[in-house]
Amino acid sequence: MSSTEDIVFKTKLLQLECHFTWALRKEDTDLTDLLNRLEDQINFDLGKKAGVARTYNSIGFVKYLLGSHDEALSHFQRSVELTKECHGEECDKLLVVPCGNLAWLHYNRKDYEECKSYLDQLKDIKEKYPPDSTSVPYPEVLGEKGWTFLKFSLKYYERSKECFRKALELEPDAGEYNAGYAIALYRTETEHTNPTDSPTIKQLRRAIETNPYDDVLKVLLGLRLAVYKKYDEAESLVEKALENSPEHPHVIRYVGIFFRNHGSVDRAVALLKRALERVPNSSLIHHQLALSYKKKQIDLHRAGSHHSKSAEIQRFRNQCIYHLEKAITLKPSFISAMSELALQYGQNQELSKAEEQFQATFQVATEKKDAYQLLLLYYAEFQEYGMRCESLAIKHYMQCLKMGPDKSEGRRSAGHLKRIAEKRISRNPKDAEAFGILGFIHKEKGEKRYAIECYEKALSYEDNAEYLSNLCDLRLSLQ
Repeated sequence: MSSTEDIVFKTKLLQLECHFTWALRKEDTDLTDLLNRLEDQINFDLGKKAGVARTYNSIGFVKYLLGSHDEALSHFQRSVELTKECHGEECDKLLVVPCGNLAWLHYNRKDYEECKSYLDQLKDIKEKYPPDSTSVPYPEVLGEKGWTFLKFSLKYYERSKECFRKALELEPDAGEYNAGYAIALYRTETEHTNPTDSPTIKQLRRAIETNPYDDVLKVLLGLRLAVYKKYDEAESLVEKALENSPEHPHVIRYVGIFFRNHGSVDRAVALLKRALERVPNSSLIHHQLALSYKKKQIDLHRAGSHHSKSAEIQRFRNQCIYHLEKAITLKPSFISAMSELALQYGQNQELSKAEEQFQATFQVATEKKDAYQLLLLYYAEFQEYGMRCESLAIKHYMQCLKMGPDKSEGRRSAGHLKRIAEKRISRNPKDAEAFGILGFIHKEKGEKRYAIECYEKALSYEDNAEYLSNLCDLRLSLQ
């Protein structure tokens, strides 16, 4: 092929809407875990050919990223076959993505005749169904793009939300797009003070209207309503979903989370174990089981008489560690599970093992630029309670708070810092560092006048360049 022909091919390929042009970076996900989840999804959706066809498309792209080009080809072709079986002559717009993937794959394999064949098919589809706009794809393409982003990485959730929003502008009553938009909102929305202000709750209700038999949506609505203390409706939705879909792993997982959060930890454990029987390679379910056993440890501690219950607490900790180790074996870049495992090693007095796990987790979090704030919080707690090193704990609590004072990790770090400072002041009312810590908390939370008072007190007990600099900056900002 001449360079001119190659440029023509590449120009046409880059204009396609498919996985190869959606900027899906393998660095942003754990490909093995993603593959496991997609293969599980095929088993869940066996009765829904349209969903299975879409999943085969994504598996094909993951196989391509893993270097298995022959397997990628067979999965893309299977996607085309299922789409035709499911939709017959009305399938053209749904073939845009798999045909685009096949064109790219054949180009990369230097099979230019096959590549041209798929490019010609896509040209025919475009001529048969002229798009409303050159910049807005068919809703069918936007829908598949939205689901792909939702599955691929949490870094793409915002992009997923935007795809579903645009698809709904074109087809507002489509159940699939309403469901996708609801799930994308659920995963991205921060809490509101009132459920009537929550776009997620409104969209979940709308999605259930258009998908009345989707029990995953009902559980998600129940979980979100519970955040606003709407417990009666939440519990009703969750119980109904479990009754209708008692074997669906996604339903069981979310119901398990609901029961754990609302005091029924044993029921949560039983449900999650049942889900694990269906999908033994689910890192998410292993993680949720670990968190349930952690909750059982905490509940026993709070009940008092720790000495008499130490064997039971240790048994729960062992179970927690076992499921966390399984989770990160299945998904080596599962940062929240890695962080929790390091913390559990610390609580188990395996201090060198904990430090090693924390350092490995810091490396992954730095590479992926993900979950770093949570990791800082856990490492600070490990330094405070495991290593008994208050100075390092303070350092990492401060870093965590600085990363986001309004996030839950930031709020928890502020609470830890305040407790440490107040304890030190109760022992020594002239502890300058303790007042400096309080000043830092107020400064990061935007409470400038309180911060100034604390820094002034700190400076009255000790000359410190950092306190003086912070004090000057705060005074200038109020002028």
